[in-house]
Amino acid sequence: MKKFYVCTAIPYVNAKAHIGHAMDFLYADILARYHRQQGENVRFSIGTDEHGAKIAEKAEEQKVTPQAYTDQIVPTWVEFAKLANISNDYFIRTTHPEHEKRAGIIWKNLSEYIYKGSYAGWYCVGCEEYKTDTHVKDTNGVCPLHNRPYDKLEEENYFFRLSAFSDTVKEAIEAGKMKVVPEFRKKEILNVLEEGLTDISISRPSGKISWGIPVPGDTTQVMYVWFEALMNYITVLGYPDHADFKTYWPADVQVVGKDILRFHAAIWPSMLLGLKLPLPSVVYAHGHVSSGGQKMSKSLGNVIDPVEVIEKYGVDPFRYYLARHISSYDDGDFTWEKYTEVYNGELANELGNAVSRIATMVMKYQEGVIGDIPPAEHDTASYREALELCRFDRALEDVWDQVRGLNQYIEEEKPWQVAKENDPEHLQEVLVYMCGALLEIADLLVPFMPETAEKIKHIFADGVVRMPDGPLFPKEEKQA
Repeated sequence: MKKFYVCTAIPYVNAKAHIGHAMDFLYADILARYHRQQGENVRFSIGTDEHGAKIAEKAEEQKVTPQAYTDQIVPTWVEFAKLANISNDYFIRTTHPEHEKRAGIIWKNLSEYIYKGSYAGWYCVGCEEYKTDTHVKDTNGVCPLHNRPYDKLEEENYFFRLSAFSDTVKEAIEAGKMKVVPEFRKKEILNVLEEGLTDISISRPSGKISWGIPVPGDTTQVMYVWFEALMNYITVLGYPDHADFKTYWPADVQVVGKDILRFHAAIWPSMLLGLKLPLPSVVYAHGHVSSGGQKMSKSLGNVIDPVEVIEKYGVDPFRYYLARHISSYDDGDFTWEKYTEVYNGELANELGNAVSRIATMVMKYQEGVIGDIPPAEHDTASYREALELCRFDRALEDVWDQVRGLNQYIEEEKPWQVAKENDPEHLQEVLVYMCGALLEIADLLVPFMPETAEKIKHIFADGVVRMPDGPLFPKEEKQA
């Protein structure tokens, strides 16, 4: 049986989940569900990144230990994944003893590429990252993402010889051994690699930040959070000795946001090469979501809380909107007005209404008996190709072409008119075709809207109609 391993970047737990995290989880979930449908042996991992200065600061604000803080907030992330109907097999915490133990093994196995040296530079606690002098100058000494000045640090750290892997990673991407999707992101990372990678600091003095995994053999240093967090993709599988690691690595797709592409398409593959491990097959970097054309921020009052959306409209409409109306490759936009318009128009009017009308007609004209339903024969090649390319928006466009085609068929065939003409054979042909088309649509919706797909299948299963208790998508009033 073919295996498929998909994993997402793991978010910091210094705040609750936002819509960008929902996209990471959702896109990976769509892939996991699709490949399960194909009968593949799937593993899907998500988790939380729990070390570093940001977490230590947050814990101090709340007057608790960092471990107590993470233990308190991580369950909210687990619940969020459940709320979004994410079908992950693993949930990794970087504070779990197994991760910490295996991170130590990775460090030791990379030892020939690790050395100690002095470093002076500008550091952003919010980004957990050193910044170049040029970047600091261009941003006037204040991080635009976190609105806080950079810290000038001069300290002794361990370094990873990243420079040793520039050419090999570049060649792997150019040769398609590790695909970076979309193509323009591939060009971005190749430009970085063309300039050559420089060695990176991978530890911090434990006297300055104690909240991290100790460097093996040197308790005066802790692993730099970004370096250690990247290891989760193999520690969750039990690197180096667990059967899951031997079965599922390399990852078939790693889902990340565009802002962390360098970490996942330059640093992470270099680490893997240093460990003499195969690279991920695909690194998929998606865009960001704005609201009303502006970056979401509390000060603007335009932050969209995914929990609020799901609780108001249900999980499947939320999944549908993100997958279809946020570009899979570029940035996208979310407003309540657009969301309500999509919900009422595409979901309630087009899909929901088709299900209701067809079920009602079968009940009215055939006492709920459909009969044998032959499999639908629509060409789904472009749908499948879109999913292989992580073009979730295009895959759903194909599905909606079928939804609209079905509605057009209803209007053209006019089953109510056929019933009046007393031609039961033709009427049954028409109704059977419509039910078959709906069941095919339900199959195609399984990765995107699993609850809706299941409801449609239940209504039209086994050659009979079971009338739903109410509409699939109750109409909503528009919000300002």
